[in-house]
Amino acid sequence: MDGTTDDVIEELVRRHAPQVLGALVRRYGHFDPAEDAVQEALIAAAGQWPRDGIPDNPRGWLIRVASRRLTDRLRSDEARRRRENTAAALTPADAFVTPPPDAAPGGPDRAPSEDDTLTLLVLCCHPALSPAAQIALTLRAVGGLTTAEIARAHLVPEATMAQRISRAKRAVRGTRFPRPDARELDRRLGAVLQVLYLIFNEGYTATAGPDLLRTDLAREAIRLTRAVRRLLPHEGRVTGLLALMVLTQARAPARTGADGALIPLDEQDRALWDRTAVAEGIVLAEEALSQGPAGDYQLQAAIAALHDEAERAEDTDWPQILALYDLLVRRTPDPAAALGRAVAVAMVHGPRAGLAEVDALEEAAGAGGTVEAAARHYRLDAVRAHLLERAGDPAAARTAYRAAADATLSEPEARYLRRRADELDG
Repeated sequence: MDGTTDDVIEELVRRHAPQVLGALVRRYGHFDPAEDAVQEALIAAAGQWPRDGIPDNPRGWLIRVASRRLTDRLRSDEARRRRENTAAALTPADAFVTPPPDAAPGGPDRAPSEDDTLTLLVLCCHPALSPAAQIALTLRAVGGLTTAEIARAHLVPEATMAQRISRAKRAVRGTRFPRPDARELDRRLGAVLQVLYLIFNEGYTATAGPDLLRTDLAREAIRLTRAVRRLLPHEGRVTGLLALMVLTQARAPARTGADGALIPLDEQDRALWDRTAVAEGIVLAEEALSQGPAGDYQLQAAIAALHDEAERAEDTDWPQILALYDLLVRRTPDPAAALGRAVAVAMVHGPRAGLAEVDALEEAAGAGGTVEAAARHYRLDAVRAHLLERAGDPAAARTAYRAAADATLSEPEARYLRRRADELDG
């Protein structure tokens, strides 16, 4: 089978894996065994589909195979427990259901009528879990990120993140969860939106690897956010997050060159932006601001809309963007917001003013401030390098570019940063 078909199969199993896991968890309530069964089904697909062809209903095939693997395992475990005469069980008695996977219409091999991924998303945001555990478990189960990728995104050792995910799985073990209604979703909304935003960000700018974009993750985050909005159409935070994602993703066609090289926002060919998406995002951003007090997502969407409305980089309304950042940083300790504000200060008041903001962020981090993570991250050096270059200090800018390049695990970003440093050598 040729490479193109292999790529199609890989994309199919990656896209359907969270939906298959969601279907099994909703049906059986066993998170860890369900995840193992899904992995076995994916391995089976990778072996059979290239030989036998892709089934007409790939998701149904995966659900059916994974369900059979799971029911076999649960029956085996139950038989062993009976033999050992122990009361230990994976789930409460009223939750233990192991019908044959083809037993009746509506069984687990049925293609979900709405969205089992949304069910899984809400389950991962269970109130018994800490916010950090909710995020880690969702990125693993729904986003499909590896433990190493999640650890890098949170700037913690991989072993620490593995323990966090394992504890989260144990905490939701035995939980059966129906498809969420609007009331249940509203109770967990803050955590749900945060993890959706993190999944989107990983798709829009991968934290590591050879590719800048992971389009599958970005699109899945947008799809799930649309599903949340269908349940909560008048919630400004949801509308604002959807607007932010749509406006940001609209620039994706111009973010990389033919060789995959990163192209920064001010150098992008804006004719390549998806203007249909821009128009939708602007409408959503305006609607979000009308749906109650402006929160973090609404403000970020308004900033994104100002960038997308500018036909040229020099037409960008930086004073208005700075005013929005001033509101945003008063609301949130997010280091990315503080760095974004530093850039806006530089664009309005000059690069030296922006550098003073960057220095203040570094001092706050050194004192244990809220931007400590940002100070350890390469983006701080990348912003400093850009501002030093604009301020006419090429030697210092070169040093900062190289420091940032050495710190990032994203190969396209590292190449871009080293190229900027090399150009300053010239």
